[in-house]
Amino acid sequence: MTTDAWPTEIRLLDNGHALRVAFDDGARFTLSAELLRVRSPSAEVQGHSPADQKTVGGKRDVAIISVGPVGNYAIRLGFDDMHATGIYTWRYLRHLGETAEASFAAYLEELAAKGLDRDRPGEG
Repeated sequence: MTTDAWPTEIRLLDNGHALRVAFDDGARFTLSAELLRVRSPSAEVQGHSPADQKTVGGKRDVAIISVGPVGNYAIRLGFDDMHATGIYTWRYLRHLGETAEASFAAYLEELAAKGLDRDRPGEG
């Protein structure tokens, strides 16, 4: 993973259901709001250890309603479910972009294992 690439574009797409991030090395990613929400770097989702990590269901239609800078190293995303505590560093956005397909597949497996789904709210 390239860690020193700088974002050149951060743009909401599809009425907040996706976020495009482009980097100065030419990499471009379109990340779904659902993936960004369920993989939020917040303590609320990630916990304080791997054992505390939450799987969040019911976020298929979540939308991003705000994007704000955090210093010169990150953004804070606000979602229409009122989640707004995750700070998405450039490095983390790049990582999500590079691993989006595998991360989403793992999320679907976690939902199934915990009896949750993308359409009904719940945590496991």
